[in-house]
Amino acid sequence: MNKTININLGGFFFHIDENAYQKLKRYLDAIARSLSDDPQGKNEIISDIEARISELLSERITDARQVVNEGDIDEIITIMGQPEDYTEAEETYSDDSSYNYGKRSKSSNKKLFRDREDKFLGGVASGLAHYTNIDTIWVRLFFILTAVTTGFGFLIYIILWVLLPEAKTTAEKLQMEGEDVNIGNIEKKIRNEFEYLSTKLKDGASEITEKISSADYEKLRNQTKSGFQDFIDTVGKILSALFKVFGKFMGILLVFIAGIVLISLIFAMFSISSLEILGFDGDFIHYPPLFYDSVLPNWLLTLFGMLLVAVPILALLILGLRILSPNLKRVSTTTSLSLFGIWLVSLFFIGFSGIEFATSKAQRAVKVSKKSILFNPEEPLKIGVKNDDEIYYQHNLRRRDNSIEVYIDDKKAKYSNDIKIDVAKSDSNEAFIEIKKESEGRKRKDALNNAEKIKYKFNLHKNKIIFDAFFLSEFKNIWKDEEVYLTLYIPEGTIIYFENSSKRFLYNIENTEDIYDRNMANHHFKMTSKGFECIDCENNKESEDERKANSDWNYDNTNDNNNNNDNNSDVSFLFDSTINNLKAEFIISKQTTKTELEKLIKWFKKRKNIDITIVKSSFKNKRIEKILLDIDCNDGYKGKLKISNNTLEGIPTGFRRLYDEEDKTLAFKIW
Repeated sequence: MNKTININLGGFFFHIDENAYQKLKRYLDAIARSLSDDPQGKNEIISDIEARISELLSERITDARQVVNEGDIDEIITIMGQPEDYTEAEETYSDDSSYNYGKRSKSSNKKLFRDREDKFLGGVASGLAHYTNIDTIWVRLFFILTAVTTGFGFLIYIILWVLLPEAKTTAEKLQMEGEDVNIGNIEKKIRNEFEYLSTKLKDGASEITEKISSADYEKLRNQTKSGFQDFIDTVGKILSALFKVFGKFMGILLVFIAGIVLISLIFAMFSISSLEILGFDGDFIHYPPLFYDSVLPNWLLTLFGMLLVAVPILALLILGLRILSPNLKRVSTTTSLSLFGIWLVSLFFIGFSGIEFATSKAQRAVKVSKKSILFNPEEPLKIGVKNDDEIYYQHNLRRRDNSIEVYIDDKKAKYSNDIKIDVAKSDSNEAFIEIKKESEGRKRKDALNNAEKIKYKFNLHKNKIIFDAFFLSEFKNIWKDEEVYLTLYIPEGTIIYFENSSKRFLYNIENTEDIYDRNMANHHFKMTSKGFECIDCENNKESEDERKANSDWNYDNTNDNNNNNDNNSDVSFLFDSTINNLKAEFIISKQTTKTELEKLIKWFKKRKNIDITIVKSSFKNKRIEKILLDIDCNDGYKGKLKISNNTLEGIPTGFRRLYDEEDKTLAFKIW
């Protein structure tokens, strides 16, 4: 039966048998004697050694065995080393003046602590840097970026701050740095700390002594009397501190912005390259204008454009890092010159492409052609406009200056609605259409060649000219200012009827009443010796402004003229709605008024025998607030259309009846 003793070792209580206690006591006494000739830091060294032994004993004591035995002490002595090992290490340290802290033996068993000696807030970043062998600045930048972009960086930092212990003792500092915790390393680290502190104190004392010995006391007395000067000095120090804080903030801001931009550029480059390889670049990527008619391929221009932005951003990133960490290694001259050279090359080619694009629009040319038309002069000549929905669908045709990318036979092409229709008096008894196609180019010859390649057509059928609402051109000219100007020359006595579909394309038509172009739609005009006269506008007593406001409501003339057409092939429009022999499309937008809705209901009943009944309605400022419509096409298709002001915020609402569609789900649809 062995006697047990309770001891306090490193702040922890242990039950230890008497033999083990005697061996541990002899071991600690031997260490103390080995340090007796060098009292510098002796107590702290002994304290750290006891703390390390306490930690090792705690790992070996379990619930089944709560008493420290002699075998445990032997294992600890093996780990910590004999006092003789310390003496040898000390001699080595004394003999070799080049020995330093960095040469201590490294251990592969690192532990994660917070570094109290190199902390900005809680020492988490510097502790992680020790554990991962990464420079502290990069770990701090990671936390800053993740904190600003996602917010998780701040949360993770706080959690680690709470969970991770701080490296307080020498043993914990050695474990944090991955070094063996033994007598030699503990002593050497403490010696280094004492020598560092001693050097600082000596340097400080020498500096103070030097200042005192060389001080001009008369001058000091004068400075003491100058309270204003002290105030100025204090303000200067405050401003200096503020500038330093501002500098750090600017460094963080530069690193954050530059990092985000560089990551975005890398992601964009990868995405564009992937889409081009897969052949989807035309569907998702919209290149700048200078890309479309350049001699350089798009991928190369994209690369130069990104490098033009990336190199300065990279320079800002490096500047921000140097503001945050002045000791950061400078970029070599070779690297700097290489990056600058890459930037100059990118600038040259982007500038070259920009100049090339500008010169591609330097000259403008017009290709003029004339086509004679034959019609029955005894009947009105109708003017209409239609679109090809298979190329590009538009439910509301109008002239637009912009161009759209379309595909014709799997080949890119330019689609434009920049069509202008004019009517003038012919100098002869013949009627003809003058087609002016305008385009741009580097030289006049190039511009004329581009104009010739513009594709446009119209049809004449039973005293009706149907103009296309669009023209097609080469895709490379998508950013060039191209247009088609149509002038219909008619002899005196010819009567023209402008259908509603043409009103958005009529352009600067001179007439005797000075009627606004759009208001000429749905009216008959006759070419007389006096000029172009309206022959069915006499009964209209409204002012020109009223005609402009109400021109869209003149659906009766449209209906009558369409009913006179035997094959009912005309396309009629009222507001945004459409009726022809193939479909009836009822559209209500946010701008639809109560009066317009009533006219639409009458129009659909008269043209297609479609009953639209207002079940419930609510209007505010003559605009639709809420409404419920009961729709009966009187051919088996019925439905209800519920509309509110909120549903009209995004897109118009309505229904469509397709008369040539056999699929019932498509023949009648409400949206």
